[in-house]
Amino acid sequence: MPEYDYDIGVLGGGAAGLTVAAGAAQLGVKVLLVEKEPHLGGDCLHYGCVPSKTLIKTAKVYHLIKNSKRFGLPEAKIGPVDYKDVAKRIQSVIQTIQKHDSVERFCRLGVKVEFGEPLFVDDHSIKLNGKTLSAKKWVIATGSSPSSPPVKGLQDVNYITNKEVFSLEALPSTMVVLGGGPIAIEMAQAFTRLGTDVTVIQRSPKILTKEDPDMADALMSVLETEGVRFFTGTKIIEVSEKGGIKKVVFEHEGRKKSVTSKALFVAMGRKANLEDLGLEEIGVEFSPKGLNLDERLRTSQKHIYGAGDVTGRYQFTHAAGYEGGVVIANAVFHLPRKVNYRFMPRTTYTDPELACIGLTEKDAQKEGIEYTVWKEEFKDNDRALAEGEYAGMIKMIVDKKGTPLGVEILGLHAGELLSEWVSSLNGKVKVSTIAASVHPYPTLSEINKRVAGSLLSTKLFSDRVRKTLRFFFHFKGRACGEEG
Repeated sequence: MPEYDYDIGVLGGGAAGLTVAAGAAQLGVKVLLVEKEPHLGGDCLHYGCVPSKTLIKTAKVYHLIKNSKRFGLPEAKIGPVDYKDVAKRIQSVIQTIQKHDSVERFCRLGVKVEFGEPLFVDDHSIKLNGKTLSAKKWVIATGSSPSSPPVKGLQDVNYITNKEVFSLEALPSTMVVLGGGPIAIEMAQAFTRLGTDVTVIQRSPKILTKEDPDMADALMSVLETEGVRFFTGTKIIEVSEKGGIKKVVFEHEGRKKSVTSKALFVAMGRKANLEDLGLEEIGVEFSPKGLNLDERLRTSQKHIYGAGDVTGRYQFTHAAGYEGGVVIANAVFHLPRKVNYRFMPRTTYTDPELACIGLTEKDAQKEGIEYTVWKEEFKDNDRALAEGEYAGMIKMIVDKKGTPLGVEILGLHAGELLSEWVSSLNGKVKVSTIAASVHPYPTLSEINKRVAGSLLSTKLFSDRVRKTLRFFFHFKGRACGEEG
């Protein structure tokens, strides 16, 4: 048996890598954690989830102040945004969370943390800062970075991505956003609310292409009322810059158009951070999308695993944490646990939020599943009316047996409301259980009970049930209006 320096080596100090390192170390495994950036936490903490949600909250507060009359308050007078102050708040939140992801904490757990750029020299060893370190098993969790789309002139333009957008020196007066995914749409709304004139240019005919068109279109309509300008179904021809002004030339509805702006935010996909690791030399297969993995998250070298964005599947922090748990089950406990993404939730943190779990209508159609759709609107929810935030709906997709296949929620705190469905779908809870459960009034969560109840009401309040009750108990029927 060969001797190795560590039981498990983890490359990447983001959500997936930290999950594996912390979990394995607490189980008595000797763990090495390698991070190429100066701090642990990964993209989520420094350039993704944390700073974006902090910015979104700041933008919402500013938006509410400017719209105080909607809530029966005097019209508020408020000055322009100083983005330096916004950036300071973002950094303060990051630094607070950073303590949880500190080297000291992981050292206390038993993890050896090293910083630098690792290179595999064989399938069990890496070269790091001039020394060779070996491990019996390895986990590649190096995350992803913004990709640079093949747009003419883009490389000669001073554009920004999620790595720069949270630390700008000043609020740009105008901004063009290339892309229509979650990051693009979240930032478009946030900067519009802060006072930037924002234009979104999307190549696909719809924004948020993974979601059903009716939900995505409803969200786009809300953003349009706030001032975001959209061009969808475009072909970007060229990007250029002169005197600090960016110009995007594109084709839209058969016509050539152009838009200029002070800032150009590019959010057109991400690429897995797999270059310069020496993977080709040790026989680890990968593609531009990510590592080639089996259902147990093993690479072509079965003692080397992958988790997080490098899987090329779901680029969510919660997905990375889940995958980290699957790796621990296989690498530490030697249990043949496989990944199951059937009920992987996702949320776009706009206002209103768009949260989804399970199958959308598009997914059901693609899989050839017979289904029905049940909807309830937030304008019929008393708490939403009281909050003054009643845009959106909940949409439940069920099969012919009445079993929920998926749920989409567009509305206030949709991500939080989705948690009830996360538990229900994963736990195979019956719709009747949700409908019969008492939800506190007035709460937004009543919309979950209501959509479940609407499905059951078609059976409960049917002609057959009415006739049966009338036969046994001699009920007289309607007291007002015509008999249906």
